[in-house]
Amino acid sequence: MHEKQPHSGGGSLRISSRGADNVQRPANFFDHWIDSIAPCPWPSHIGSHIESREKSDAGKAALYTPEERARRDASPWTLVQAILAPLQFVVFAISLGLVIRFLITGHGYELATASILAKTFLLYLIMITGSIWEKEVFGKYLFARAFFWEDVFSMLVLALQTAYLAALLMGWGSAQQQMMIAIAAYAAYVINAAQFLLKLREARLEAERTGLRPLTAGRQAA
Repeated sequence: MHEKQPHSGGGSLRISSRGADNVQRPANFFDHWIDSIAPCPWPSHIGSHIESREKSDAGKAALYTPEERARRDASPWTLVQAILAPLQFVVFAISLGLVIRFLITGHGYELATASILAKTFLLYLIMITGSIWEKEVFGKYLFARAFFWEDVFSMLVLALQTAYLAALLMGWGSAQQQMMIAIAAYAAYVINAAQFLLKLREARLEAERTGLRPLTAGRQAA
């Protein structure tokens, strides 16, 4: 599942403040584009208590209260998430190539299957450790305010990956059909990873606004 990534979120990355002007006027088109598509996704779902929380310069709820930020920075699970998230992505990239090779050529079924199992193992591992991280920082194992929609989509990734595992173990469908389930899981994973990358960027900008060192955004992608 779930980054969940240390926060440098989160699950992971921080930098020193460069001044309000740099935050308000991103240096390039990519930053402008990210700013336009990455608004805070949860305010309409968390109720009126949002008004009492720390606010960013743009008026959005901050990712962390001061207490949550301190717990995040002190948690050993933040580092665990920061390590597991990129490791899972590397395994995903290799596995995707092997699966596509099998679907195109019909060769390399064993390698493709082993790579999907490795990706599935890392998925479960990052979900479990990410849930522990989320509990330490936010007091909830899943669906904390700051990562609500990331966790929701992580559940879809987990469901699809588990569906592949069930099909493989129970012998449901052909090898090609099983691989297509894995492809669907991988497509969902890419979307989930993008969610967490946007959240990491939001944590970095928040750290710049407040003059705090960005350690990590939080949970990493499932």
